[in-house]
Amino acid sequence: MSYMKKDEDADQTMIKLDRTSVFQDARLFNTSPISPRQCRTLLTKIAVLLFTGEQFPTNEATTLFFGISKLFQNKDPSLRQMVYLVLKELANTAEDVIMSTSIIMKDTAVGSDVLYRANAIRALCRIIDATTVQGIERLIKTAIVDKTPSVSSAALVSSYHLLPIARDVVRRWQSETQEAASSGKQSTGFLGFGGSSTHAISQSNFMTQYHAIGLLYQMRSHDRMALVKMVQQYGAAGVIKSPAALVLLVRLAAKLAEEDQSLRKPMMQMLDGWLRHKHEMVNFEAAKAICDMRDVTDAEASQAVHVLQLFLSSPRAITKFAAIRILHNFATFKPHVVNVCNPDIESLISNSNRSIATFAITTLLKTGNEASVDRLMKQISGFMADITDEFKITIVEAIRTLCLKFPSKQAGMLAFLSGILRDEGGYEFKRSVVESMFDLIKFVPESREDALAHLCEFIEDCEFTKLSVRVLHLLGVEGPKTSHPTKYIRYIYNRVVLENAIVRAAAVTALAKFGVGQKDPEVKSSVSVLLTRCLDDTDDEVRDRAALNLRLMAEEDETASLFLKNDSMYSLSTFEHQLVMYVTSTEKETFAAAFDVSTVPVVTQEQALAEERTKKLTTATPTLKAPSTGPPKSKANGVAEAATVAATQKYAEELMRIPELKEYGTLLKSSVPVELTESETEYVVTAVKHIFKEHIVVQYDIKNTLPDTVLEDVTVVVTPSEEDVLEEEFIVPAPKLATNEPGIVYVTFKKLAGENSVPVTSFTNILKFTSKEIDPTTGEPEDSGYEDEYQVEDLELTGSDYVIPTFAGSFDHVWEQTGANGEEESETLQLSNMKGISDATEQLISALSLQPLEGTDVALSNSTHTLKLFGKTVSGGRVAALIKMAFSSKTGVTTKITVRAEEEGVAPAVIASLS
Repeated sequence: MSYMKKDEDADQTMIKLDRTSVFQDARLFNTSPISPRQCRTLLTKIAVLLFTGEQFPTNEATTLFFGISKLFQNKDPSLRQMVYLVLKELANTAEDVIMSTSIIMKDTAVGSDVLYRANAIRALCRIIDATTVQGIERLIKTAIVDKTPSVSSAALVSSYHLLPIARDVVRRWQSETQEAASSGKQSTGFLGFGGSSTHAISQSNFMTQYHAIGLLYQMRSHDRMALVKMVQQYGAAGVIKSPAALVLLVRLAAKLAEEDQSLRKPMMQMLDGWLRHKHEMVNFEAAKAICDMRDVTDAEASQAVHVLQLFLSSPRAITKFAAIRILHNFATFKPHVVNVCNPDIESLISNSNRSIATFAITTLLKTGNEASVDRLMKQISGFMADITDEFKITIVEAIRTLCLKFPSKQAGMLAFLSGILRDEGGYEFKRSVVESMFDLIKFVPESREDALAHLCEFIEDCEFTKLSVRVLHLLGVEGPKTSHPTKYIRYIYNRVVLENAIVRAAAVTALAKFGVGQKDPEVKSSVSVLLTRCLDDTDDEVRDRAALNLRLMAEEDETASLFLKNDSMYSLSTFEHQLVMYVTSTEKETFAAAFDVSTVPVVTQEQALAEERTKKLTTATPTLKAPSTGPPKSKANGVAEAATVAATQKYAEELMRIPELKEYGTLLKSSVPVELTESETEYVVTAVKHIFKEHIVVQYDIKNTLPDTVLEDVTVVVTPSEEDVLEEEFIVPAPKLATNEPGIVYVTFKKLAGENSVPVTSFTNILKFTSKEIDPTTGEPEDSGYEDEYQVEDLELTGSDYVIPTFAGSFDHVWEQTGANGEEESETLQLSNMKGISDATEQLISALSLQPLEGTDVALSNSTHTLKLFGKTVSGGRVAALIKMAFSSKTGVTTKITVRAEEEGVAPAVIASLS
């Protein structure tokens, strides 16, 4: 007799089940004597229906529940297991289930069979409600500390499910849960469900500890210090034997370190200790937690990277895969830290597992330098045909990032991208290649014509309509800017002749952009002839577009160009946010008026490109599963988000509501909020600097945190250190500040040296107000109060406040142009408090408020680095900065900063921002 199980011989009757017929068969439960075999089969059918999403109506579920309850009369162990399994699932739908409590509680007694007790506890906790939890409290507490792991685990998991309905009761079981977490009961079989069988295989999984730690976390989640004590108590060596429980502690330690900076050092020490644990599971989780931590320093990450490097030489494929995937994600943000692993990673390129080889290649692309790019590209070409589209996309995304970091290597990368574009592949793969070419055209201008030529060939035989439309749009935007724009007209018109209506419509619009504003009459005439032919198209959209563009070509060039080549666009992230807030609003008044699109800020193409490029360089390369690794926390500067036009637009709307400020004109720039007090003080004050053409406005956001106190007539006495550069005009006070109620004070200054001046100064700030206590009986402030004042930190007005980060395609080009038309200032600084090149790079970008170009915001070396920055002043003048850095462990970071600016006085003011 063969005992081999064959899946293909499984009972086919379970595949197609009808709820009605199964319910009718439930009469079997009422027969006598009970047939365990037949009842188990019927219970299995019910379980299959429930687990595949079938819902029994309440009346049927109730009938089934009490019919199944009659099977408790039979002592068959297998039948009893199925009874408990199905009762648990029906308990949520059936009515009056609490009536079966007494039957189930018989099996929870200490003397009952171990197998019955665990199942009974699970079922019991599903059928009781909040009013009866106290009745089983003693039973559950006893089960939690039971010596049998399966019973203890069942009680712990059931307690977890009781938390939503009886949190206060469950929290009283902390001492028992702590005992279970410390006991280290060793499970037998799978969670001990093998009972007392002598054939059960002993497995040291200590799963009870895992369940106990999880429950303790839920009990103490409201108390951070209790969580810290829990991590320190159970994180000590030898206390917890379950690797799964230790993984929970690792995640909790990482969470605490992220949320509270004061806990970062002790939690990081614990994570570092777990890197040397005997279980690989714990090692990986600790390394991943450290690498995923925001603002992790090079020193903190070095040990985690070393542990992952050791795993790269493991004989197990899964271990190597896990290690290389973590390093791959981490290399996006700290490539110089992962550099030490390059020899081990290179050995994985030839690995027979293509998943490992793919991650090895893409990691090397991120950590390598310009010299290694060509060699890596050759190795990639060797196995592209052997991997799936998902991994091809991973490689393409890594190459895209590399193109932005090393623009000088664009020719080789473009040749590679064009080659794989001709290969077989699905839509997502082709889209990723096309998007990479788009980025090359946008951010590496010298690659434009070659990339456009490859895209023209691609649309000749493109099976994806969406991609054809996108390429045609790009040809219409970029084609007219090339040295020989007419060569693209043939490719575009071929799409009008040969493609479907959607592509034809896109081709007509692209074609028109070669004729509108065209100075060459022959080209304009040729485009006009081609568009005239489109007037006879069978599709009305194509005809309408052709007619519109022919009319535009007949208009004046300037008017037509403004219509077709609009250089501004909505800030899409702000647009999306405001739309979501509008449609998800719970207030009826919101929908009384239509969505106001005028509130969405408009940004220039340059600003949009700068934000897009920054986002692409600081976003992890997509993998088969989205990585959890994140970039460093958003820096409080004007680099990519804080000083965006969206923020300025928001402040502009608020300022324009103040009559005295309307005559100041357009708001040119707003700084990020600067904290002038600690967040725990009685008065919390932040300041925002607003730059106008001839004025400076300082906005003080003030919050009164004193209980039972009201502040009235709140003003700020502001004194600039340089009296000959700014003159105070007026103050807009805050009339009243109740407890925890924010208020705003505006102080305005006029530039004494004229609108083109760049005043740099330091403001001393003294808060003045009348303090009145609240009468506890009436809840109103007393009639009399006393005048008081409160000194806050000084506020610096620096050269970087007049600069807006701006994207440029070529730094060398803008550097030469700015130097030819303006002034230059240089200075050497010693930054002794910097931890390394990467830290200095982040701080310099933040302090200068300029846009990093050519990928120089990512330092690839620990010893030297060159940072290239560009921006424009609020009046439009260009500013370029070249910063050369060298790091020494003794002296810190030495920098030579050279700034060129078109406007007088800007270069020295920008450099002074660092002093």
